[in-house]
Amino acid sequence: MRIAIASDHAALELKASLADWLRVIGHEVDDLGPHDDSRVDYPDYGYKLAQAVGSGSAERGVALCGSGIGISIAVNRHSSCRCARVDDPLSASLAREHNDANVIALGARLIGIDMAKACVTAFLDTDFSGGRHGPRVEKLTHPIFSKEPA
Repeated sequence: MRIAIASDHAALELKASLADWLRVIGHEVDDLGPHDDSRVDYPDYGYKLAQAVGSGSAERGVALCGSGIGISIAVNRHSSCRCARVDDPLSASLAREHNDANVIALGARLIGIDMAKACVTAFLDTDFSGGRHGPRVEKLTHPIFSKEPA
C-alpha cells in the first residue's frame, strides 16, 4: 500500500520511526516532511498530506503532531479526507470500519512507538464495512447543511 506520512516538529522522531517500520513491513511510504527539527506549522504538513491522499497519490495517510488534534483538523479541511485522531487499535479499526477513514492522526506527546504501530496496523488491516455506514460516510463527503437530521 502507498502511505503518505507527515508531521510537525513535535512528532519528527515518531514520524521517522513509523516511516522506517512501514517500509520494513512492505509499504511504499511518501515522507512529506519535515526532515529536520526546525519549528514548523502543523497545518502546512496536514494540508500537504491531505493533498496526497485526496489526489490519490497515496491510498492512506498517517498524520502526526504533538497532540494529533491540530493536524487532524488541517487534514479534514480537504473534502476527500476523513481523518480520525486515535489513541488505540480499537479506535483505529473503528475509524476504518465505520467511517471509512483514509487518514489517522496520532499525538506524539501522548502515545509511544509500540502503541503507534498497533494503531497503524489496525488502521491498515481494517476494511470499511459499508452497509448502514455507507450513507453516513456519504453525508460526510457531501454535507447538506440545510436538512434537518433524520
